[in-house]
Amino acid sequence: MEIRFVEPVPQSEGMYYATNNPYQVNGPKGFTEFKVLDGTAKLFVRIDFPGVSNDSVKILLDPSQKAVFVSGEAPQEMVYDASLREFGTATGLLCDCCRITDVESVLGDGVLRLILSKETIDFRVGSSCSARAYTSVRASSSLSRLIRGYDPEAHLRGHGPQGHRGTGPLDPAFTGPDIVPNPLVQTGSTSAYESKQLSDGGIFLRIDMPGVPNDKFAVTVENGCVTVTGRAPAAMDDSSGREYRGNVAVVPRDYDSRRIEAFANEGVIRLIIHSI
Repeated sequence: MEIRFVEPVPQSEGMYYATNNPYQVNGPKGFTEFKVLDGTAKLFVRIDFPGVSNDSVKILLDPSQKAVFVSGEAPQEMVYDASLREFGTATGLLCDCCRITDVESVLGDGVLRLILSKETIDFRVGSSCSARAYTSVRASSSLSRLIRGYDPEAHLRGHGPQGHRGTGPLDPAFTGPDIVPNPLVQTGSTSAYESKQLSDGGIFLRIDMPGVPNDKFAVTVENGCVTVTGRAPAAMDDSSGREYRGNVAVVPRDYDSRRIEAFANEGVIRLIIHSI
């Protein structure tokens, strides 16, 4: 019997909880998260880079010290993957009175987290810059050319009032009837999932669950339905953890779950659901 892939469906009243990933069911939404750390002159940035490993990440501080360009490659880990994927974006300062002095980075489970430190270079602004220093991502002209289709204004969506203090990760603007193609992907699939029918009647699935460790996902089979769940715990200064859940395939009611091969790496779940 041929195994059938189940396309994602909105979770509630025709709406996806998070338009960045059809399988996300709670936690901060959006491909990125920005936050000014209370009591400091630092910005925390969370960027979803599913499938990207430490050895491929590149971080470049622009000579202007106003923007940081980050990129990484998610390799074609299995022969069934459509292609490798290359990610890239920029983040930085909106103000003209400060500059970035240091960039700390940690990559884990397909999520890149940055801590940007700054210093004041124009003291005429006084203390009014404290809430505006890091409010958007605006690349210099040289970085914009490196990021195909880069649109700084698009990254303002979901920010708090006037863009101050960072993004609103639970903003209803990130809930909707349609899934948004990943704007961070420069080469390869911009979808959070892909499926491929195999010659033996089975299917291959690639599902992005950024932030989910290799031991925090599960695949279950019940009443002829294959369900995948994942839990991404909060790390560093994340607003909270995230959870993913979705029905992904239809199999015979007496299907043996041991026929499913499951692999997890860098926030990407891959399944080979063999036919019987």
